[in-house]
Amino acid sequence: MIPFVDLKAQIRGIKAELQAAIETILDNGQFVLGEEVAKFEQEFASYVGAAHAVAVNSGTSALHLALLALKVGPGDEVITVPNTFVATVAAIGYTGARTVLVDIDPRSFNMDPETLERAITPRTRAILPVHLYGQPADMDAILDVASRHGVPVVEDACQAHGAEYRGRRVGAIGAIGAFSFYPGKNLGACGEAGMAVTNDGALAKTVRMLRDWGQAEKYHHVLAGYNYRMEGFQGAVLRVKLRHLETWTEARRAHASRYNDALARNSVVRPPEAMNWARHVYHVYAVRSGNRDQLQAKLQAQGIQTGIHYPIPVHLQPAYASAGYKSGDFRHAELAAKEVLSLPMFPELEDSQIDAVVAAL
Repeated sequence: MIPFVDLKAQIRGIKAELQAAIETILDNGQFVLGEEVAKFEQEFASYVGAAHAVAVNSGTSALHLALLALKVGPGDEVITVPNTFVATVAAIGYTGARTVLVDIDPRSFNMDPETLERAITPRTRAILPVHLYGQPADMDAILDVASRHGVPVVEDACQAHGAEYRGRRVGAIGAIGAFSFYPGKNLGACGEAGMAVTNDGALAKTVRMLRDWGQAEKYHHVLAGYNYRMEGFQGAVLRVKLRHLETWTEARRAHASRYNDALARNSVVRPPEAMNWARHVYHVYAVRSGNRDQLQAKLQAQGIQTGIHYPIPVHLQPAYASAGYKSGDFRHAELAAKEVLSLPMFPELEDSQIDAVVAAL
């Protein structure tokens, strides 16, 4: 069996480092926030090129607090895309704001700046592009629209640790960015965790209070906040893993290059990388096929695991039917949902495994 992802392989390579980090927390007793989390905040901020990073308990929480820090609330609108994990839209709903969806660029799978322009209204309070699969959205075009309308941009970088747009790491390009450290992400915790990053000190201060019951100091509750704090164990684990992230990212990129070369004459559509301005970090390697379901079944029969990200766009999910969208509203996102297939992709993937996947395709 060739797995779609193998988290155990990563752990095996750094197990001694992780055990030492976990023992640090057992020894110091700082189980919630604490010194290891604070150090990870500093190190991750430096990694993405942001002035501030605020550790939270999930990527969803990071998105939620990012929007709240920008004063998004009931009666407001936030624009995002339908082909994303539901957490993107859920975070908007948590604020009481309305989600407005726009279609995607069919090549990049990311927000189409032209459709974005048409969706702006007087109630638009934020624009939320998703750097899907580790491919940066076209931030200059999105920021141009945002600037002309005076609307801040929140980056959903939950799948894009280390991805770059014109030499800048995503997450720190807009007003504020959100990252997830769910175990399967390029930088994954041993559990749930997330991070908000920003170059705006006031936004960072607000997010920092909101994650910890709105406290400016202990028992001094300035805001109505949340229990969104990162655990000490996760901060310690993520500090270890961050030291390996660039090596793992280059391995992913090398695997993608091997796939690309081997599939050049295949009928599946390979994931593009905007070579003039993007560094794709391949959280997943998603190909497209008009016969996706049959292809997936045949690969499974040959012992090759694959994934589908995502088979049902958000606007067609029963949980979000109240948004009022229908089938056909977002042609490119809906077609992608029927055609995308994610092939095995993780740093420890072996060349022989890639060759076997290609041979099966």
